Amino acid sequence: MLRNSFQARIGGVLVLLLLVVIGALYVAVKAATDAAVRAQAQEQLNVGSRVFEQLLALRSDQLRQAAQVLAADFGFKDAVISGDTPTIRSALANQGARINADAVFLLGLDGSLQVSTDPDIDAEALARLGAQSLPRRDGAHLSLLPIGRQIYLLVDATVSAPLPIARVLVGFAVDREFALQLRELTHLELSLVASRDGAAPTWISTLPTRAQALLEAKIQGDGAMPQRFGDGIEHYFGQHLQLASGPGYRVEALLHKSLGEAEAAFAPLDRRILLISLGAMLASLIGALLLARSVSRPVRALAAAAQRIGRGDYQQAVALARSDELGLLALAVNDMQRGIAERERQLAHSALHDALTGLPNRTLALERLGSAITAGRPTALLYLGVGNFAAINESCGQGGGDLALQQLARRLQATLRPGDSLARLLGDEFLLLLQECDGGSAVASADRLHQLLLKPLRIGTLDVALECRIGIAAYPADGDTPDDLLRRARIAMQDAARHPGRLQLYQQGRDAAQQRQVQLIRDLRHAAAQGQLLLHYQPKLDIREGRVRQAEALLRWQHPQLGMVSPGEFIPLAERTGSIQLLTAWVIEEVMRQLQEWDGRGVWVQVSLNISTEDLLDAGLPARVGALLARYRVAPEQLIFEITESGVMLDPERALQVLHGLRDYRIGLSVDDFGTGYSSLAQLKRMPVQELKIDQSFIRELDDHREDSVIVRSTIEMSHSLGLKVVAEGVELASSLNLLQRWHCDTAQGYLISRPLAAEAFEAWLAQPYRPPLAKVH
Repeated sequence: MLRNSFQARIGGVLVLLLLVVIGALYVAVKAATDAAVRAQAQEQLNVGSRVFEQLLALRSDQLRQAAQVLAADFGFKDAVISGDTPTIRSALANQGARINADAVFLLGLDGSLQVSTDPDIDAEALARLGAQSLPRRDGAHLSLLPIGRQIYLLVDATVSAPLPIARVLVGFAVDREFALQLRELTHLELSLVASRDGAAPTWISTLPTRAQALLEAKIQGDGAMPQRFGDGIEHYFGQHLQLASGPGYRVEALLHKSLGEAEAAFAPLDRRILLISLGAMLASLIGALLLARSVSRPVRALAAAAQRIGRGDYQQAVALARSDELGLLALAVNDMQRGIAERERQLAHSALHDALTGLPNRTLALERLGSAITAGRPTALLYLGVGNFAAINESCGQGGGDLALQQLARRLQATLRPGDSLARLLGDEFLLLLQECDGGSAVASADRLHQLLLKPLRIGTLDVALECRIGIAAYPADGDTPDDLLRRARIAMQDAARHPGRLQLYQQGRDAAQQRQVQLIRDLRHAAAQGQLLLHYQPKLDIREGRVRQAEALLRWQHPQLGMVSPGEFIPLAERTGSIQLLTAWVIEEVMRQLQEWDGRGVWVQVSLNISTEDLLDAGLPARVGALLARYRVAPEQLIFEITESGVMLDPERALQVLHGLRDYRIGLSVDDFGTGYSSLAQLKRMPVQELKIDQSFIRELDDHREDSVIVRSTIEMSHSLGLKVVAEGVELASSLNLLQRWHCDTAQGYLISRPLAAEAFEAWLAQPYRPPLAKVH
């Protein structure tokens, strides 16, 4: 009995509470439903208002365009000027039929009606346009006007020939058909009311007859458009629009939404709430009898926690503040949840990362590469392998090999840019993914990386040198799937083992020129050390004295496989990969060594050489040149450094500082390729130069009657006025040399004098008497 009484009390309390909750829920739902009905109706009315305005605007635009077309028609203008009424009426009727206009008129400038396509519309009705017309930016006017039992949308345009002579008026009847069209678009009812002094209002409405009568009675009683009206059967929610007004008339619109239709959509909800309430009451009563010991809530909490854990959600702990067995069970569930979460995290990390280095593994690398391909980002793959890893394991042991891989991984990570990633694929193989990088840029990056890896690793007490080889593949040039790109990058890495530079770009689909470029980039860094570079000297003729005491040192590369490589091919590669300063340093020292050798044999020559842009911005260049001058005991006057205009303009202040430093050692300075750069005369005056070289593009086909002659002659005169000597390069014709002599050019250089010669050949050439091929000057 006690147990049954306890269950009955619990059942009664639960049923009472449920009734309160259901009552509150019903009230809340009803209030929310009413608010939703009103909000939905208001939103529909707002949308309907915009649609109504857009329909009027669209129709007015059509009428305006038709009026403007008719007013601009030449034949129509001619008929208006001549007063040809039949022609005017025909044109008005045709234009109105073309755009479905209900009426088209021709008015005089004083507003008098001249011609009309609708006999029911008289001049008196149209006279209201003068008082109520809405000007538009395009010159036309828009009007809403009640005429007779109709409401017209009227647009007019001026007929000019060229002065205004008349007005064309195009009208569209805003009738019940228009209102029905709006109802089909918005599911709203529309009532248009036009009021005029001394006349009954004009009504156009889609409301049912009974609702329209209620609305008319409401307006007559209140004197204003009501927002809500209806009877015990139907209620409407409305929105008022003031369309037009003028002396003695007013045009208004009222959009209506039936509240009954909106509330009908929520009727099923009321029935469902009732059914749910009855079912909840019955279920609660049964549950109260079965769960008298109040264990349902903690059990539900534990069950929900088990479901979350089963779905993989380990973030929310079971909150059960109990000290009995259920509380202990909740604590055990929380401990189990934390343990499972940690083990899953470790498993997920192990599945995507390398255990030795902590780097992403092949799976994660392929996922990242696939994401880059999906996003369409150019990506380069650098596939790196250690060729002597087996020897490292033999000399350092298995632990030493692991340490070497870990140090290598850290060194590679230090080179990554934001967005790049590094992965260990297997054994001694690593993969670098370079984002926003194509094949050409990847070659330069791989070359710099290879130089970085030349530094030995410290394994215990041993210094271990890695023999790394790098294969390169790029998306989209070498493939469009992660597996294809990875496979091709590994093939390139294997091919790199057969090349001295240990660097190889994937070859399939690449032409011979690209392969040659890769080889040149790879071998250029070692060309000087392997004795592959040499200098040729091109004589420079002193035009006034007719002898040669100067030459320009031109760099050549004798490649062991490719033969002689011209500077035009490898100098741009050196500038792109950062090797140009190594080449410049070699040229400067080699020129000084050659000058020292010639001075020892009594051959005095002044040699000019080119300085790259990177050298021109190197603040340490003057000090290094000074040290070489002291080492080889060469007179600084025997050296001329040629600089380009564009190189100075990259950083004028820094470049000028370097130039002044060189000038402090009494080294001559010359502006090379003048006329092709970006310097101004003001910039030229700031530079401490003594010589100016006119670019060969102006000299090669120099003729007294060509435009180039004016440029060359003006440049010579300007340079002499600035105290500069002038060198003309690219002289190939005797006539060109003759013109240069006539214009008092100082020095000439080109094939007419001599081609570039090796050092020994140049010395032998100097020993022979030289007779310049100059024509007589008259």
